Amino acid sequence: MPVQNLAIDTPSRETAVDVAIIGAGPAGLTAGYLLTKRGLSVAIIEKDEAYVGGISRTVEHGGYRFDIGGHRFFSKSQQVVDLWNEILPEDFIQRPRMSRIYYAGKFYSYPLRAFEALWNLGVFRSALCMASFAKAKAFPNRQVKSFEDWTVNQFGHKLYSIFFKTYTEKVWGMPCHEMSADWAAQRIKGLSLWAAVLDGFKRSLGLNRRPNDGMQTKTLLETFRYPRLGPGMMWEAARDKIKATGKGQILMGHALKQLASDKLGGWRMTATGADGDIVIRARHAISSAPMRELAARLHPLPQTSLNANQLKYRDFLTVALKIRIDEDLFPDNWIYIHDDKVKVGRIQNFRSWSPEMVPDGDMACVGLEYFCFEDDGLWSMPDDDLVELASHEMVQLGLISADQVIGGVVVRQDKAYPVYDEDYAANVDAVRRELEATWPTLHLVGRNGMHRYNNQDHAMMTAMLTVENIIAGAHIYDTWCVNEDAEYHEAGNEGAQTAIAPAQAEITPDQAAALTSVRQVPYRLAGEREAA
Repeated sequence: MPVQNLAIDTPSRETAVDVAIIGAGPAGLTAGYLLTKRGLSVAIIEKDEAYVGGISRTVEHGGYRFDIGGHRFFSKSQQVVDLWNEILPEDFIQRPRMSRIYYAGKFYSYPLRAFEALWNLGVFRSALCMASFAKAKAFPNRQVKSFEDWTVNQFGHKLYSIFFKTYTEKVWGMPCHEMSADWAAQRIKGLSLWAAVLDGFKRSLGLNRRPNDGMQTKTLLETFRYPRLGPGMMWEAARDKIKATGKGQILMGHALKQLASDKLGGWRMTATGADGDIVIRARHAISSAPMRELAARLHPLPQTSLNANQLKYRDFLTVALKIRIDEDLFPDNWIYIHDDKVKVGRIQNFRSWSPEMVPDGDMACVGLEYFCFEDDGLWSMPDDDLVELASHEMVQLGLISADQVIGGVVVRQDKAYPVYDEDYAANVDAVRRELEATWPTLHLVGRNGMHRYNNQDHAMMTAMLTVENIIAGAHIYDTWCVNEDAEYHEAGNEGAQTAIAPAQAEITPDQAAALTSVRQVPYRLAGEREAA
């Protein structure tokens, strides 16, 4: 039965709820929203003092809004789409989708269109690229092991160095010769340089009127839905709806200190904040916290805590610059920077996401994204130095002049991407199996909770199915059941899978559509640990 005697409005130093939830990101708030809707009480702890939404939050500074990482609202799962519409019924806008590569002062389509790329590179560079391509075809590497091996074989070393090497190494923080070749085959499949060149010649002779992109796969979505004030608008609405039920409390600025078994099948969660500790007793606990951090704070300490401690993460930071303009810098939602002379990996144009995110029509607001690790120099660099670096690199790239920048702000995001090294799968599986066997009322959800590089709808679906398990009082759904390497593209129709009643043990096609919404991640080759 649901716990009834709660002091929700003014949390005391100790309280009791049906479900304690760690993290107010998409997974945690989805769980909280659905549980309170079903009459259960929840307490959600969030270490951020101001923002809910996790990596999907929207940061506001002086009226300007920043999307941390860029979040298009698309899902093939009708259940997820319906939930988005339920939480935020009137604030979605339809936006054009555009993402391009920026190299040597020119824009290139993304996904890469090979014939267009050769045209933009000019006669001399294109000749070098074609010579390099011919060499790779005549003398291919027969011992293909790495991302570099596979990509050079497909495109030649010159095109590989321009369009694949620099950005990939910026994102993942390891050399391409240490990344697995199978990830390259999955990531770049369908692009044929030779087919694109032949198609280009046919088009010049009027023999082919099909798009000359050299791609066999379906095109990506041309438009997408987006909350008019950024993705955080969705999760702020979910927060408000949870509170409005009278069944939920969200404790901001509170980090997990300990999650202890009460030896009766329930939990005693201690969260620490500026005013001290709060204790939350609950029958169930849901965690979207990084698996490594959760294992270290569980009591008793799990036997697989050493496995959890070996899990690694990639971090990033965004430097948002306010720039005085006469016309918008570029129409893209973001551009990929394939230039090894600068450290920035991607640049967002926040007005292209939503005009309402930039309040001044004479200003642009862009977010320069830097991929890093928490212990490197970029992460620990002072904010003023990062703003100066970002401004300098915008000038260096030829996108602005120095006198256009009028200010900037830095937003850091730790543990943004789970790292897939050669041991991660075994470590995750060991932790998961012990926790499930020892504590069936502890539920792992979301990107970091499950150590999966997923999309927003996958995180939500793991929470949605977890709620059904809690309501049923049994493990009727396996949220881990779908192969994380299953192919998932933003192609086809939103909500293409029809919703099916959830009261059944097998995952429905609609639920699977969200659970396959995971991203491909490079594996480090066995024995290659230099940049781990």
